[in-house]
Amino acid sequence: MKKWIALSVFFTSILLMSFTLHKKKKVVFFGDSITQMGAGAGGYIRLMEDIIKSENKSEEFELVGAGISGNKVTDLYLRLEKDVLSKQPDIVVIYVGINDIWHKRLAGTGTDYVKFGEFYDVIVKKLQAANIKVMVCTPSVIGERKDNSNEQDGELNMYSNWLRYYAKTNQLPCVDLRTEFQNYLIANNPSNDEKGLLTSDRVHLNAKGNLFVAQTIWKELKCLNNF
Repeated sequence: MKKWIALSVFFTSILLMSFTLHKKKKVVFFGDSITQMGAGAGGYIRLMEDIIKSENKSEEFELVGAGISGNKVTDLYLRLEKDVLSKQPDIVVIYVGINDIWHKRLAGTGTDYVKFGEFYDVIVKKLQAANIKVMVCTPSVIGERKDNSNEQDGELNMYSNWLRYYAKTNQLPCVDLRTEFQNYLIANNPSNDEKGLLTSDRVHLNAKGNLFVAQTIWKELKCLNNF
């Protein structure tokens, strides 16, 4: 009897170890309408799942969208517990900043530079306190002209510079979408068009833009697989 009990305990332990070893890493994408749309058909999150499948890594990652249209960094802070921490993710990808800048002109609202950094830091610290890995994304574009002549390019560059510095200082992986978009537009926008390359309306991603973001984030995300 003791022998059978010992064998039973042994095989149960093996099964539990196998489950633990093969547990998917849950990745929550935390952001605004770009991420909300990214969780829908043809969106960057769904396209990333296709890429993951093509690389035979479907058993390693579970991707969850947590984007809400119109959100700024302050909105992310207010719904952090409900929409992110409650899901107990392993990794959170923060993609915010467009509305913090865009809404200054669009609706007379937005988030000033100092407040943006303060709220962003609190979000990151709360995630880290829960042993969650954080990935930072710089905001992409508000207008696709390649020569920095879009009205809010200056602010986008300023906020992106802060995010790069913040990520480096805190040793966080950074997906520099701002630079990636700018480089793409320099190479592929000879007419200096305001939209239609990677966005449908200067901000929100078209089909090509969703694929571009999926590929760009995935390059960094898969490097976090062995933490």
